[in-house]
Amino acid sequence: MGKAAPKKAAKPLSKSQVEANLAAATGLTKKQVGAVLEALSQEIQKSLGPKGPGVFVLPKLVKIEKKRVPPRPAQKGVLNRLTGKIEDRPAKPASVKVKVRALKGLKDMVPKQ
Repeated sequence: MGKAAPKKAAKPLSKSQVEANLAAATGLTKKQVGAVLEALSQEIQKSLGPKGPGVFVLPKLVKIEKKRVPPRPAQKGVLNRLTGKIEDRPAKPASVKVKVRALKGLKDMVPKQ
């Protein structure tokens, strides 16, 4: 008995396929669905922008947060664990990271194996 051939991973939907599926499910036109997705994108940008709260929640699906990462000072004489050599590390400026967390509703949609 040979091993079964592994299943090919399904390709993710393209933007136009997502718009078509949402249009069919809601009764809106593809153009209207595209406008809704664009408005959602702009709303996320406002929320994560400089004047926004830094958090955007798509209820029951995802929470998108903006996190400020403080600057790191330069370090001298740090051991590189990979090579075993002592080296200097340059300073890193402050930056902003975007964290996306799946909420319970989204986690419940994924079948448990």
